Amino acid sequence: MDLPPLIQSFVLHFGEMGSRWGINRTVGQIYALLFVSPQPLNADEITDKLGVSRSNVSMGLKELIAWRLVRLQHRPGDRRDYFSAPDDVWTIFKTLAEERQRREVEPTLSMLRDALLETPSSPEEQYAQARMRQMYELMELMTEWFAEVRKLSPATLERLMTLGAKVQKLLEARDRLRLLPSRGKPGARIEEELP
Repeated sequence: MDLPPLIQSFVLHFGEMGSRWGINRTVGQIYALLFVSPQPLNADEITDKLGVSRSNVSMGLKELIAWRLVRLQHRPGDRRDYFSAPDDVWTIFKTLAEERQRREVEPTLSMLRDALLETPSSPEEQYAQARMRQMYELMELMTEWFAEVRKLSPATLERLMTLGAKVQKLLEARDRLRLLPSRGKPGARIEEELP
């Protein structure tokens, strides 16, 4: 690799992590290089910097474009394609989550829906179907939550994530308030007034 030590360490780590995330090591390295590059790079520059074959770089770039993690750009008077990663890390996070949902969650939900429509023919299948229903309900709840999160602005999403355990305390306080009688309405519960 023809990279400064700090960048090389980052690129190598992303290559290792990429193989654990189910992508090719070179794809992880290409993405890491583009992520830290101050300007877009063409395939030849990526090949030289990473010391990998041009065909691996071409295939890796195609995969990253399919994941919507790399932008293709052109420069006036230059026939080569240039590539860059999105600047905003929240955009990258949302894109990754959307693509994983489309590629992994939606097919699993579809399979579970089909399985839940089947009529079990044995106690073993009844048990299995009940477990599948639990999985389906959890995944559906997560899908709905993610749809709401995607609507948030990056600033709001960052604030939400930094709340951490404070959200749990807020929900616990809300649950305690629901059990208290409401003032002015004998016998009524505060839960009618809470979201």
